[in-house]
Amino acid sequence: MSASQQLVWFITGTTSSQGFGTHLVSSALARGDLVIATGRSQEKLDKLVEKHNASENLKVLQLDITSDPVILKATINYAIGLWGRIDVAVNNAGNGELGLIEETETSALHRQFETNFFGPVEVIKAILPHMRSRKRGTIVIVGSRSVWIGETPALGLYSSSKSAMHAVAEALAREVADLGIRVLLLAPGAFRTNIYNISPFHSENSFSDYDQLRAACSQRFKSIAGNEPGDPAKAMEALVDVVRGEGAAEGKKWPEPGACLLLGNDAERDLLKKFDKLKLALNEWEDVVRSTGIE
Repeated sequence: MSASQQLVWFITGTTSSQGFGTHLVSSALARGDLVIATGRSQEKLDKLVEKHNASENLKVLQLDITSDPVILKATINYAIGLWGRIDVAVNNAGNGELGLIEETETSALHRQFETNFFGPVEVIKAILPHMRSRKRGTIVIVGSRSVWIGETPALGLYSSSKSAMHAVAEALAREVADLGIRVLLLAPGAFRTNIYNISPFHSENSFSDYDQLRAACSQRFKSIAGNEPGDPAKAMEALVDVVRGEGAAEGKKWPEPGACLLLGNDAERDLLKKFDKLKLALNEWEDVVRSTGIE
């Protein structure tokens, strides 16, 4: 992709004032690109337009990614018509549901997957025909380093939805690699996007056996809010660099299918810790691992 090319970005989840989506809109516009920003709240989308002084390079569309696939397809087809194409589709919209597994209503898990998994998958499926017809395009999927710390109490609902999205992203990258379409899976660490302040902590079915653990988990997540080590503005500047192949990404090879782009020192740390745990378990149990083959 030529660094001088003007790209058309389609970005979900752009209405949180501190979120990745809002910062990505700003970063892409600053490079002279065209942006279609989407979100659930029309009022917040209007504020985004005001923030950028009604830039002619910015269009906004109200979109709930958990809507019926027919609605999603119609909205994306309309978005394609705004500038005749979409070069980069960023699946950023998501939410967080926190809580201990037994104490959380299953409906919260359904809601978590509707937003973090099924919605993004439907968005991807709606935009792929357009990219296949052009034999070009980039799909960005915002995953999470939480897939490597799934053992963290009360994080299981969120990390399971992101783990599922990681698996789809890896398979998709291989499936479309020969069609001129690139897939970039991001695995950000903790960034100051306000997610911990707006993520509910569930205890609909509380049990006394969990009182101490629940209190510790709730306090832990509250203490993280506002103290995350990552700067979302810097993260989205890095993402634009990667997609455009310029700045910090100039001369670097696009991540292979099955790999992802980590963002944040904590993401790097947690990946390496997970690797060490897996290696340690493999070494300890290698005789059992290797004893199950047909002789």
